[in-house]
Amino acid sequence: MNWLFFALAGSIAQLIDGALGMGFGLTSSTLLLTLGTSAAVASAAVHAAEIGTTLASGVSHWHRENVDYEILKRLAIPGGIGAFAGATFLSNIDLSGGKVFISTILLLLGFVLLYRNVFQANIKPNMTEINNPRYLSFLGATGGFVDASGGGGWGPVVTPTLMATTEHEPRKIIGTVSAAEFIVAVCASFGFLVNINRLDMDWSVVGGLALGGVLMAPIAAKLVSVLPRRPLGIAVASAIILINAIRLITA
Repeated sequence: MNWLFFALAGSIAQLIDGALGMGFGLTSSTLLLTLGTSAAVASAAVHAAEIGTTLASGVSHWHRENVDYEILKRLAIPGGIGAFAGATFLSNIDLSGGKVFISTILLLLGFVLLYRNVFQANIKPNMTEINNPRYLSFLGATGGFVDASGGGGWGPVVTPTLMATTEHEPRKIIGTVSAAEFIVAVCASFGFLVNINRLDMDWSVVGGLALGGVLMAPIAAKLVSVLPRRPLGIAVASAIILINAIRLITA
């Protein structure tokens, strides 16, 4: 497959991520699977490309004082462990089983994304403090595992959960989750690297996806205030649900 197709996939995913504030992994994994990439290679490519984008995002939020370091520590460490476990799990299941598994995860995350955009205006946060630190550890580990094994999902899983269960400002939640995602991306990439002998890695996928994402990032940042966020989110979620539902039916 020509690397230009993967660059295009990275550009589209980054454009959606810039408009919605999440969805790079979810969108790019769906696009890569549609282009014929194996499940493990798709997730590995996404997380390798995300190392640079999440580092830049984390530094930006740190500079704007949007990071809560206590929550960051409790999320990032379990998140990294969960991501490594998810990458190892995905690397060790057969190709056909991998595509069924990752398509199921992406389908469910598509419904999460659709729900968030359809009912976004009606969501009222449950203003309760998290008194049990194990809650954040469990959330981080679950989000990391789903993210690595499903090719994406850290943002859609962790961000809305924290929005609904903490009294923190939305900017602090988004900034902290974005900063923690760098650790998740690194650990997931390391998990795939350890199991590289089990993967038929096509580095044109990684290079193309990263190139497309990097080139689109500044454009997406400028378009974020122009693109209609809610209709775009509903359209993207619907497409992800439809594509992965068809893939599961045909499997």
